[in-house]
Amino acid sequence: MQKLGIAFEVRKLNKKSYEKALLAKLEEEAGGIINAKTKEILVDELADILAVIEEIKQLKKISSTELHSIQNVNMETKGGFAKRLWLVWSEDTEYKTNEKRGKK
Repeated sequence: MQKLGIAFEVRKLNKKSYEKALLAKLEEEAGGIINAKTKEILVDELADILAVIEEIKQLKKISSTELHSIQNVNMETKGGFAKRLWLVWSEDTEYKTNEKRGKK
């Protein structure tokens, strides 16, 4: 930005603020995927998400092996997306996503 003559401001974050900022950045980049109109934009947004995830892994000292291991466990217990099935709701009180809301 400096080379392009664009005005900007930066500040050094402490570890706690940096972690919070990374999580906010992840949410921001995920929102970019929803609005991606072309494959190129989608690929760019996915690359940004992966970069943020890699930084979070490094900050939290999470190895790729550890992450892949949990992915495998989750695939076994929760299933994947290959069948294109979407859980609308569940009575399972341990799983907090897509709970039955206001159904009568």
